[in-house]
Amino acid sequence: MQTSNAEKISTFHKEGWWEDQTLYSMFATALASAPGRCALADPPDRSSFSQEAPKRYTYAELADKTEQLAEELYTAGVRRDDILVIQLPNTVEIVILYLAISRIGAIASPVPMQYGLHELTHIAATLKPKAFISTNWFKGQNSTEAHKSAFDADTLILSIGQDIGADESTAVKSDDFAAYLAGLEQSGDDIFTICWTSGTTGRPKGVPRSYNHWRNSMVSCEDSVSLTEGDVLLNPFPFVNMASIGGFLFVWLNIKGTLVLHHPFDPTIFLQQLQTESVVYTIAPPAVLSHLNSMPGIFDKVDLSKLKFILSGSAPLAPDMVRGFKEKVGIDVINVFGSNEGCTLASCSKDVPDPETRATCFPRYGVSGFDWHNRMAHRMRSVLRDPDTNEEITEPGIKGELRIAGPAVFDGYYNSPEDNALVFDEHGYFRTGDLFEITGDGNAFYKFVGRCKDLIVRGGMNISPEELDILLDGHPDILEAAVVGYPDTLMGEKVAAVVVPMEGKSLELDDITDFLRAKDVAVFKLPEKLISVDKLPRNPLNKVVRSELKDLI
Repeated sequence: MQTSNAEKISTFHKEGWWEDQTLYSMFATALASAPGRCALADPPDRSSFSQEAPKRYTYAELADKTEQLAEELYTAGVRRDDILVIQLPNTVEIVILYLAISRIGAIASPVPMQYGLHELTHIAATLKPKAFISTNWFKGQNSTEAHKSAFDADTLILSIGQDIGADESTAVKSDDFAAYLAGLEQSGDDIFTICWTSGTTGRPKGVPRSYNHWRNSMVSCEDSVSLTEGDVLLNPFPFVNMASIGGFLFVWLNIKGTLVLHHPFDPTIFLQQLQTESVVYTIAPPAVLSHLNSMPGIFDKVDLSKLKFILSGSAPLAPDMVRGFKEKVGIDVINVFGSNEGCTLASCSKDVPDPETRATCFPRYGVSGFDWHNRMAHRMRSVLRDPDTNEEITEPGIKGELRIAGPAVFDGYYNSPEDNALVFDEHGYFRTGDLFEITGDGNAFYKFVGRCKDLIVRGGMNISPEELDILLDGHPDILEAAVVGYPDTLMGEKVAAVVVPMEGKSLELDDITDFLRAKDVAVFKLPEKLISVDKLPRNPLNKVVRSELKDLI
């Protein structure tokens, strides 16, 4: 499957920005270079949420596991361009599965472990996938059995460790499988993943991205740091979106390094891994870094001498935190602004040496007149436009929607023509829905100032308020309802529900959360605050004014 048109493919290949590399071809290069190097390691506490002890594999061992799993998928009936919905925790199996899927030319559609039947049913109807792959044991639950009813009867239901990926010695490839691989033609322009986002409108939408889309996100990440061959990377993010796939999966293979996994997030274990694994590079949420920076003597208790680079984003960084990491342990915290759709702004120490500026601003990539270190600055285009008038904004201090184009930006949501008509403007730029303003000496920077969409971002996970509004409207004791995000020091934002009860009814928070749980809504979407009002604030067009709801919170 390819979503880019011939003109775009030709242009980006001629520029040298797109190549004919896949994830598996990158792995094959790393394998040939360092077969005995440790390639992949499980979280040390794996046995606390899985039935198995932690595993570690060299590149040679990983190759055997990948080939075995690829043939098992082939035997099950998976072929080129088949879409596989994946719901797995951060263990070695999800990485092996990514490699195996790339090996046979299929497409991965990863979803968070928190997704329930509500989200999966929508995803299944949108994708009509060939298979659903999960695990038979996660925190005491058989995830495969619990969620298979979301899929059609003709969807393959496969469980890691049970139906595929059993820990057995590698068999010799069958003649059929060998012939299939010999005849398989793949390109860097092929779609590799369909990740999920709430985007700028409505329910979760699939974001198809090719290998070349991801490799350009990798370029932005790598140019923000200075990694060398064999470096150790620690990934604490679920392997379902931009932070993990763009920030780790492709970077890991490009430097032929060691990828260490972490799940679920635990600050103590995270710090231990940074030390015991001699980690050079990681990504962490802003709230976690601020918490660590504020803990007296914490950096005296752990050896972070190998750690050189930390990327952080999804919420504004605190200047004191960025300055603190530099002064206390000599680590540059790099501010990133990314999205599944392909936004790739990065504020690194080479382009933005001042910690305070780096915490709050991003170089204006793709704008003439500026020369930045990061290659993505010369590959992408960006502009600010007034979201109401569509006028371009070129003066400082004026809010405008960031719009982007370039070799990392996706071509449109999967099977969503109505959404795509809204999110791309007449110049072909993607409307990010994020508000920035121009700032800094010489107007060199963008500063994030908010969102023109109502999206709630809780711990890096996007939540569509409209989706929850619709569900709550079905509550028998609610006349009308709307949800809104409110600030939280740890998660960035949490969900609050503002409801108008039916006459004579009263509601508690548990009434709301129990109702949504019964609909199998993902736990991270559940409201954590409830306010009852006589009526919702609305504008002259009868739309709920969420800014006034935030004032209530």
